[in-house]
Amino acid sequence: MNNIIITIDNLKVYFYTNQRCNKAVNGVSFKIKKGRTLCLVGESGCGKSTIALSIMRLLPELSRIEEGKIIYHSDEGDIRIDQLKKNGKKMRSIRGSNIAMIFQDPMIALNPVYTIGFQIIENIRYHTNMTKKEAKQKATELLKDMEIPLPEQRINEYPHQYSGGMRQRAMIAMAMSCNPKVLIADEPTTALDVTVQAQIFELMKKLKEERETSIILITHDMGVVAELADDVIVMYMGNIVESGTLEEIFKSPAHPYTKALLKSIPVLGRGKNQKIEPIRGRTPDPFKRPKGCQFNPRCDYCTDKCFKMPDDFEITDTHSVRCWHYKKVLENE
Repeated sequence: MNNIIITIDNLKVYFYTNQRCNKAVNGVSFKIKKGRTLCLVGESGCGKSTIALSIMRLLPELSRIEEGKIIYHSDEGDIRIDQLKKNGKKMRSIRGSNIAMIFQDPMIALNPVYTIGFQIIENIRYHTNMTKKEAKQKATELLKDMEIPLPEQRINEYPHQYSGGMRQRAMIAMAMSCNPKVLIADEPTTALDVTVQAQIFELMKKLKEERETSIILITHDMGVVAELADDVIVMYMGNIVESGTLEEIFKSPAHPYTKALLKSIPVLGRGKNQKIEPIRGRTPDPFKRPKGCQFNPRCDYCTDKCFKMPDDFEITDTHSVRCWHYKKVLENE
């Protein structure tokens, strides 16, 4: 247990709209290990960002944690995050210091009427006893660490004066300003060029290695997963369908959905004649879900048994899958 930083146990998060209920996260359990990168993978709407917002206690008004536990194993003892008030003193002390988040769109996440420096300094001063002068110096050093040119000048500039990549780096600087134990990155390279993506991933690797930060990376890009992950969780329609180490997921995918995701991405070096197979069909309406396994309308292995929700089968100590036909999937590699 000493190497676990966050435990999520049977988490259920539901959204309520127009007298209807969307079970966005429906009984999810996993552990986040210290100093490792856990990638949450899946198509849009599978519940990845909802898990991140639940950990940060930033869920929107029409949603709530219906069941389950989110336990932060801090140096002072275990803290039940799911039981803390959203804007209570304890949660505000954890959010931004012990657990920080890089949001998907930095232009929305950064306040346009305050300078970048002001926003980083505000976070530092809220969580530490630094003076304004010390906090400004720390903010300048952070921007320099994030390879932002002329940090002494750019600390006084506003978000609209930064490029997309620089805004994302400023967000990472703010997230790392109090040396968090856990960094949640929600698709941190959306809409950035590949060169800037590579720089941001290098920064994240550096942070993990130098500060032993645990990283939760949310993405639907399997190429990014291959580059950064230590452990992988594959999600579909609010459920974890497969979890394991990077090697287990990529070399021995046991769920038809995981296998389909891997087949749908081009492989560098194979040229234009390689066969790329999109996943057939589309994700179901969350208000009209299929019975049993949520993937059954799109699955080649579907039988009558699949109309009952499958159990969680352990293949190894680290590799588990939720599929009745996982042995057939492994045989057909």
